[in-house]
Amino acid sequence: MLTYTLSSADSVPLYEQLVSCLREDILSGRLPPGAHLPSKRSFAGNLGVSSITVEAAYGRLMDEGYVFSEPKRGYFVAPFTHPDAHAPASRPTDLRLPPKEKAFSLDLSGNRTPPERFPFSVWTHLLRETVNDRSSELLIPSPCGGVRELRSAIAWHLKSFRGMNVDPDQIVVGAGTEYLYGLLIQLLGAERVFCLEDPGYRKIAQIYASYRAACRWAPMDGSGITVSGLISAGADVAHISPTHHFPTGITMPITRRYELLSWADERPGRYIIEDDYDSEFRLTGRPIPSLQSIDEHGRVIYMNTFSKSIASTIRISYMVLPPALANEYYSRLSFYSCTVSTFEQYTLARFISDGYFEKHLNRMRLYYARLRKQLLRQIAESPLAGRVDVQERDSGLHFLLKLDTRRPDPELRELLASKGVNLLPISAYYRNPDNAPEHTFIFNYSSLDSSVLDQALPALAECI
Repeated sequence: MLTYTLSSADSVPLYEQLVSCLREDILSGRLPPGAHLPSKRSFAGNLGVSSITVEAAYGRLMDEGYVFSEPKRGYFVAPFTHPDAHAPASRPTDLRLPPKEKAFSLDLSGNRTPPERFPFSVWTHLLRETVNDRSSELLIPSPCGGVRELRSAIAWHLKSFRGMNVDPDQIVVGAGTEYLYGLLIQLLGAERVFCLEDPGYRKIAQIYASYRAACRWAPMDGSGITVSGLISAGADVAHISPTHHFPTGITMPITRRYELLSWADERPGRYIIEDDYDSEFRLTGRPIPSLQSIDEHGRVIYMNTFSKSIASTIRISYMVLPPALANEYYSRLSFYSCTVSTFEQYTLARFISDGYFEKHLNRMRLYYARLRKQLLRQIAESPLAGRVDVQERDSGLHFLLKLDTRRPDPELRELLASKGVNLLPISAYYRNPDNAPEHTFIFNYSSLDSSVLDQALPALAECI
């Protein structure tokens, strides 16, 4: 008779304890295939538990396929091939997780929304109203492009803010631009040659590589990506950020924009991906019109995100497809589910259509304009005065610092890191760092507390 020690004091129910014991004996071979298990009543008496406990354990093991029953004969161990308990482990015993990011007292390398600047009260109010007013719609799966209300709100915003006349059905909503890049590669075809700006945002190249798409680079001049570079690269698709290029901050002039549109019109199948990631934060004057708004032949795929304008953790982005591509998307890729929760989609739709998004942008532009002005004054009055040239274009959430130093950029960055300051050189965004201007660093200030800068600027002056 099988004997196991079961404890009623254990937090695990008795029948689960018995399941574990029997499963272990079956897997180890101590109970071979075909072995006749004790009857429920005799087994319960031997273990000092109720017959219901044994019945529940046998039932679980039958559900898992370890045991089968035969009428009037009882329960038996099911036949299957036992794993070799003495075989060496075939999987690593440790997981190679990416290293944790180092914590800095002053991190000037990325954009984050200051917690006190997020409209928590408004968002909570709209979310509550959405749950109350749309309880039935919230549990209906979203269409592949996103719920109609959000796409209509985005289309209205693009018309009023960016001068773009688009149909809501041209808009595809997704959880972050990285996901949408993947959809575009599938839509356009990985066999096409995608061309990126050099310098440029490094993660885009990693995404194209992960889809095994051909990825090349074209150099930039003072007006942005060069058409000659696109031609030399054999590009089919140009991936650009013409309104405020990262990291140089260049705004592409109208002449270069028309040159790019002419390049795209020369051959069928050529497209331009316009990443308009922080166009909302032009701090002086009206926003620069988008490239899509002057495209007359359906060559521009417009992309934007709410991660910059509302919060980095919102992770809601969208793209505007030319009509022909939109039809192809719905024909070929509509099996994809929208990756954004309906709760967030309906809430964001209300946030835009009720005017809260515009008010939020106005407040944030005013806040960032004041912060930028204060930072520039602090730099001018710091020990860095006379040793730094600030290169800024009144837009976006970063500017460039050209430092007067003989230290190599990697050495300077390490020195700053040792003092708790994370500052990236622009060379980190060039394919060939030797082509980058020396001693030029990217100063991201979106999440910066200006009071911390009083301690960081002397440290920077000391390092150079």
